Amino acid sequence: MRLNHVIVVLLTALVAATYGFGVYLFAQLVPDMRAALGFDLVYVGAVTAAGQFGFLVCALLAAWLTPKVGGGRMILGSGLVCAVALMLIPCANNIYLIGALLTMLAGTAATVFVPMVDVIARVVAPRYRGMAMGLVSSGTSYGVFVNSLLVPIYAPRGEWRTVWWLVGLLTVVMAIAVGWVFRRAGLLGKASATGTTVVQANQARVRRAGFPTELLTSWVLLVWSMNFFLGFATFPFQNYLSSYLRTELGFGVEYTAHIWAVIGGVGMFAGLAVGWLSDRIGLKVAMLLVYVCLVCAALIFVLHPSGHWPLVASVLFSTAFYPIFGLIPAYVSRMASSASAAVAVFGIANVMQGTGGMLGNYGAGLLASYSGTFTTVYTGIGLVGVVLLVLTVKLPAETPGGVVE
Repeated sequence: MRLNHVIVVLLTALVAATYGFGVYLFAQLVPDMRAALGFDLVYVGAVTAAGQFGFLVCALLAAWLTPKVGGGRMILGSGLVCAVALMLIPCANNIYLIGALLTMLAGTAATVFVPMVDVIARVVAPRYRGMAMGLVSSGTSYGVFVNSLLVPIYAPRGEWRTVWWLVGLLTVVMAIAVGWVFRRAGLLGKASATGTTVVQANQARVRRAGFPTELLTSWVLLVWSMNFFLGFATFPFQNYLSSYLRTELGFGVEYTAHIWAVIGGVGMFAGLAVGWLSDRIGLKVAMLLVYVCLVCAALIFVLHPSGHWPLVASVLFSTAFYPIFGLIPAYVSRMASSASAAVAVFGIANVMQGTGGMLGNYGAGLLASYSGTFTTVYTGIGLVGVVLLVLTVKLPAETPGGVVE
């Protein structure tokens, strides 16, 4: 296997750790941690909202720091912080400390993902970057799949802390591997001389061209709006899924874990498959397809969440969730006038995504608490999916080629 292939695999693994373990393991263990620690749904909404706040703050931090310290250093440091936070959670009994650690974990998801663009641009040829980003964006599904294997083994015995220990140790191994491979590939310094020159030239050209004007163009505003509503809808979908299935619908921990396994398993291939399809039918059409899947998944949980239908909904949700975070960066790279413009648009898009996730998680927790049912939450998610379809229709067709490093 070539070194650049190994780097892409390791980037995927760190996304699995920071997103799959750091963000979504809590969602699978909420019923078990609530029973042990005694917190309520309002706390769940607050802590997941805090996590999204951490994500958006760290997305801005990563956009500012990456040119200064280099993408490789940012990714390695974030992986180490993620590993430490994962192993501290099972040591904590204070729910506020756990909330702070979960917020930190969500922040590492941003500080790993944002510098990915820099590293992939340095190690992957332009014609393969779409597939590379498709694989990396599917990394979350691998983490979710690992969660779904561990949770049914340990959670029924009350050993939810063991799950955190295991994923923490696994992340330590990943971070060590990333450090060794990145050092060998020369990725632990700042951007290469050539890369720095290109970035500086782009920045100077953007300043002369009046870049703020581009930030206000219609397609950019639509992309930012889409990212906001994506966070608002998709993060609560997952964060309250186990609680809905186990506490309201009466499914057991094994069936719930099976649902998560399906989400993770389908996601392993969905990013690459939909990315491949988008090269043939266009990014806009691919986006419309995944949003239809999101709406249908939400409707199933509202109208007929029984029998095998939750499994169908999990397949639809996974088909929508994992590819969309590769499709939007691909669209931005096609439409932006320069590399630095693409980074700026994508950076703010991540902030909008974090803001939407923060508000969506907290609002869903309040809504479920006061209405007494999660049906209202998934009804709202379905309506937001319709809004995303409308926004996508309004997007201009992508331009061929796009930015070239």
